Amino acid sequence: MAKSEIDEVTAKVLAKGGVLVKFYFDMHSKEESGLQPVMADLINNRLMKTAGMVYCYGSIDEPIKSEDMFSTTAIVTALVDTLENLVQIVFTFAPAAVEVVKPTGDYVVKQSQLQSLLVSMASISMNYSQYILSNTLSKEDLEKVKGDIKSREELGRKIMDKLKGEHPK
Repeated sequence: MAKSEIDEVTAKVLAKGGVLVKFYFDMHSKEESGLQPVMADLINNRLMKTAGMVYCYGSIDEPIKSEDMFSTTAIVTALVDTLENLVQIVFTFAPAAVEVVKPTGDYVVKQSQLQSLLVSMASISMNYSQYILSNTLSKEDLEKVKGDIKSREELGRKIMDKLKGEHPK
């Protein structure tokens, strides 16, 4: 894409609630030769193909040696279509840092977007928690935690039903 086309696409996506960010990634390895190809794969084959990614491009630094390890960093500029997808990308790829480039002013989030964002975050948190718990707890402790989670779900349903009754549509 030519610069003017990128600017046009960026403006359209931002107008619909998109976010232009810079991701800062770092990788470490005992082997120098694999770092840059792995980082390039992360950008070109994984990040670029993620839901909500409009475009991304980046630069990868030459690996440097520190004691017995090599490390490299990458700065990736990315245009993401929604805040919800941005959160999903950050949780999935865990950059060292994220810088919001645009919008530069206030970012207004509608109630429905906020609700969707919070549900996504809760789901991500639950998935990570389940993974960690299922791989670290004994079978008995895991069953107790599952019972506690079921109780929390039931309480959450009761609260949501009560709120629906207080705020009918």
